[in-house]
Parts: sequence; C-alpha cells; structure tokens
Amino acid sequence: MMEYKEYFTEEHELLRKLARDFCEKEFTKEVLDEIEESGVFPEELKVKMGKAGFYGVKIPREYGGAGSDNRGYVAVLEEFARVSATASIYMNSPNSLGGGPLLLSGTEEQLRKYLVPVAKGEKRMAFGLTEPGAGSDAGGTQTLAEEDGGCYVLNGRKAFITEAPEADYAIIYAKTDPAQRGARGISAFIVDMHAPGVSTGKPERTMGLIGDSVSDIILEDVRVPREDMLGEKNKGFLNAMKTLDYGRIGVAAQSIGVAGAALEETVKYMKERKQFGQPLEKFQALRFMAAEMATKLEAARSLVYRAAYPKDMNQPASMECSMAKYYASEACNEICAKAVQIHGGYGFTKDYKVERLYRDCRIFTIYEGTSQVQQIVISGQLFK
Repeated sequence: MMEYKEYFTEEHELLRKLARDFCEKEFTKEVLDEIEESGVFPEELKVKMGKAGFYGVKIPREYGGAGSDNRGYVAVLEEFARVSATASIYMNSPNSLGGGPLLLSGTEEQLRKYLVPVAKGEKRMAFGLTEPGAGSDAGGTQTLAEEDGGCYVLNGRKAFITEAPEADYAIIYAKTDPAQRGARGISAFIVDMHAPGVSTGKPERTMGLIGDSVSDIILEDVRVPREDMLGEKNKGFLNAMKTLDYGRIGVAAQSIGVAGAALEETVKYMKERKQFGQPLEKFQALRFMAAEMATKLEAARSLVYRAAYPKDMNQPASMECSMAKYYASEACNEICAKAVQIHGGYGFTKDYKVERLYRDCRIFTIYEGTSQVQQIVISGQLFK
C-alpha cells in the first residue's frame, strides 16, 4: 500500500492500526468460516466491537462516540472490510445510515435518547427508505403517515433493510402529504421496532455478506409519537438524500478494503502456486493482470481519501463522494473477478478467500445508490 501522508495524520494511522489489530485478532479464518456456514454473525463479536468503540468512530464524543473525522472513519472501515465485509456492515451502520439521519436532523433530546446508545453499541438503528416499488426512485415512497391526535399512524412496507430483524429502532420515511408528488411531502420518523404493528419479513438469503441480517419492515397502524418525527414535516426526503450523500464514502471505503484483500490473496497465491515447473509470478500475462489490479486499487484509494479530506474541511464534496463510490465499487468488482480468474479452479471453491470476496463485492455497485445513480449525480454536478 502506498503512503498517503497528505491526507492522514499520525492519529489517523494509529486508529487504522487499532482497527487492523482488532480485526486480525477477532476475525480468524475459523470464525469467518463458521459465519459462512451458519449464516449468523456472533453476538459476542458485536459486543466486542461496541466496547472497542467502533460503532461510534465518527460520532461526536458528547453523544457517546469516539469523535474522529471522515478520514479516521474511512481508515477504520477499510480495515474491517479487508478482513470481513460482513463485519464492516455492522461497524458502518451506526456511523452512517443508522446515526447519520439523527446527526443531520435530530433534536438534542432525540440525540441523547437514540444516538448515544447506538454509538455505544447498546441499541441498533436501521435505515428504512427502500420499498418494493421504490428503490433507486426513492421519491416513489408509498408508506403513509397520517396524523391522529398526538401521534402519526404509519402503514407501509420497507424492503431490503439492513439489520431490520435485530434493530431496536428504525428511521422510517413516509408520506405525510400524499397530495404532493414525488419526493415532496415525505417525513422521517424514529420508529420503535418493538411497537405494536411493527414486524419484519423473512430474512433475505443473499449472494454475499453472509451473516448480515436483511429483511423487510412491515408497518400496520403503527402509532409514532409526534416528538419522534425527525426534522421538519415534509422535509424528510432531504434528510435521506443527505444521509446517502455522506454514506457513499463508506461504501467506497468498503470497496477498497475488499479489493485490497483480493490483491493480497492474489499476490500470495502467485508466489506459492506452481505450474509448468515455476511459480505463477513468473508468467508475464498474470503479472500484468496483477499490475492492473494494483493500479486500479491505488486509483480508487486516491479517490476515496481525496473525498474524505474536503468533508473534514467542511467543504462541499458531493461529487467527490459519488466519484469515489462509483469508481471504487466498480474497480473492486473487476479486481475480485481477476483474483478468482488467477486462482483458477481453486478460486471457485470456498476453501479460498477470493471466492467470498467475489460474492461480497457484488453489492457495492448496487446499494446506497447504484453506479448508474452515481453517474446521474456526477453528471448533474458537471452540467448544473
């Protein structure tokens, strides 16, 4: 890995080392294999991550977090994804989609009541935006919230919600003014997942990220107190879009973490594996493939780190974050595909790590805004 001293301080690098040491100690091959076989991420590991402070890396200290910045967050998330993409999901959620909406729009009372326990790992918060008929078209939300006395009554269904089966709360986006078309008239609510009328669908069986719990959230006449509306009425869509804007850099960091692991595994394999009487590293065609993988990885890293820096300087970075997410996720898919190819038949078996990396990386170009959505964002910035 090249050095990026222009972006990272000594404190950032110490945080990175802390994350790397934790991951390499806790997420052994035996542990990761068991997660793949059982489909369950151990509760004791979630507790350890919380006690180590990883759920609140970039959440302010006054709300239970570590108080680091976006560069520290990116460094930690990259290290988690390098060892386990599933672990990186659990680490990322409170710092991004779980805690982000609260940091953007929460009142002091809401921050104390909901964000503090989430940052400490005592509670879990899901992000409920996507619906069966509203994926990339998030403005097509059909979930309704009707005012009734001191409450709002919510009815609808959210789809593909990360950690929904184990969440204590969820940020739910619902129409409070159906007369307004598209993204207008949507409000955000903090919903107690144990409240009457809230249920989850069957857990999704996903291609990758085994051990991460994903399901629908079903809302049937769920009464939410008025004080649990998040932000202004009918302004919830803006909260969701800002949250995703900030969250894209997280997916980009996950992408370079997984891609880095794929390159490491490939280099090691090429040095050990022999064909035609010599190691694979002696074959120019394979060396050139590895060179392309390394070049794309460093280009992706540069974009990700470059996007984190202006955010920490309170400068606009929407286009930079979209570029980082777009390029890093696409590069990660290419790098993992080449890793499997170089491993040959072994790369198609579960005995080798690249098989898991290949499955895990596929989601990065899809969730939190597909590659095509990122192209829309980038081109919109270019031609505004």
